[in-house]
Amino acid sequence: MPMVLLECDKAIPEREQHIYLKVEGEDSRDYLPISNASTIPGTLSERGCAFCGAKLVIGGVLKDTIQMIHGPIGCAYDTWHTKRYPTDNGHFNMKYVWSTDMKESHIVFGGEKRLEQSINEAFDEMPEIKRMFVYTTCPTALIGDDIKAVAKKVMQERPDVDIFTCECPGFAGVSQSKGHHVLNIGWINEKVGTLEPEITSDYTMNFIGDFNIQGDTQLLQTYWDRLGIQVIAHFTGNGTYDDLRCMHRAQLNVVNCARSSGYIANELKKQYGIPRLDIDSWGFSYMAEGIRKICAFFGIEERGEKLIEEEYAKWKDKLDWYKERLQGKKMAIWTGGPRLWHWTKSVEDDLGIQVVAMSSKFGHQEDFEKVIARGQNGTYYIDDGNELEFFEIIDLVKPDVIFTGPRVGELVKKLHIPYVNGHGYHNGPYMGFEGFVNLARDTYNAVHNPLLKLAAHDIRGDRSAKFLEAAE
Repeated sequence: MPMVLLECDKAIPEREQHIYLKVEGEDSRDYLPISNASTIPGTLSERGCAFCGAKLVIGGVLKDTIQMIHGPIGCAYDTWHTKRYPTDNGHFNMKYVWSTDMKESHIVFGGEKRLEQSINEAFDEMPEIKRMFVYTTCPTALIGDDIKAVAKKVMQERPDVDIFTCECPGFAGVSQSKGHHVLNIGWINEKVGTLEPEITSDYTMNFIGDFNIQGDTQLLQTYWDRLGIQVIAHFTGNGTYDDLRCMHRAQLNVVNCARSSGYIANELKKQYGIPRLDIDSWGFSYMAEGIRKICAFFGIEERGEKLIEEEYAKWKDKLDWYKERLQGKKMAIWTGGPRLWHWTKSVEDDLGIQVVAMSSKFGHQEDFEKVIARGQNGTYYIDDGNELEFFEIIDLVKPDVIFTGPRVGELVKKLHIPYVNGHGYHNGPYMGFEGFVNLARDTYNAVHNPLLKLAAHDIRGDRSAKFLEAAE
């Protein structure tokens, strides 16, 4: 059977339905891992909460917006500086964190007055900033604070400011994916269409689901500028609050991260008739295909081919140098959701790497359908993987490098297995042609790093066994 019960999961056999081994001759549609379901008690999940999905992934990326978190200080601190979302205005979003710093007395007597005070204080301290997101968290949602009413009152008293409220406490869903959905739908229902953009090109689009990790958005923007395409709004990398209010005027929605932002693209099509076009922007082949699809929509195919030719001439030789030295290496990809299917074919086709295991924190059924269709036989696919499962899978597939976040990355480093930061990158950007060369370079440096081999060599000889016995 393709569903796998690992040895470490014998005490929680329900985990068998979350782990799939792709084998030849079977219809993978019959054996998709259960996904987007509550974490099984007894397994230590790597997931984030719904609030994290709204604030950390989407809202907190905006470069001109105060992110007011109505809750304890920990909710603010834990979603600040954990990803690298630079901007072209001095990284305002990364410099500051805002919180109402709720204490026990506020929970008992209500926190609406404290929220109003905090909003006004933030605007007073930063008079040049006129836009704000306000988020509920678990305790403020449980006590029923009406953040919409507070925001409405402040906007009446301060007519030059605009506030968006996101009611998505951590317990609202099974993972951060719920937060993506709540923010997407809330934004289009409340803010899209409330401002008109200045149109400067015959070709306009929204670029949706790219968060400018280490400059991804800014690199891709150079392509759109060379093609003569005006990006009305970036959702939300290096984006602004008011740009997102103008999304209804684009001719095309180009979607990169479908899991976090596909919802708003679907609603823009439903409410405004704007077509949706999905692309992959990691990898040479996928990036070229995406540019061709966009240019075909606008009827500017010659511009697209010229851009692709110029980028290949500049970067392809460098990519081939790394491919020659990475050919046949084995990789595990343990990230959030869609990057599994964005990356699996790109690293296999463009770098010659074999992907042997994949784990998704918050992927849905369609994410697993895509990645399993793109993946090879003999590859493990895991939903909501835990630490012990990672250890066992490592023993089974023996990867040369792991693409994952810092939490799991620091864990596997102790096993002397190199990792590349698949969340915030090591040395990005990773999107586009230049970006994928950066990814290849970081992978090469990780795989061929001599320090890990030196660290694995125990020079203590027999003495080490005594220390191990004592520790046990």
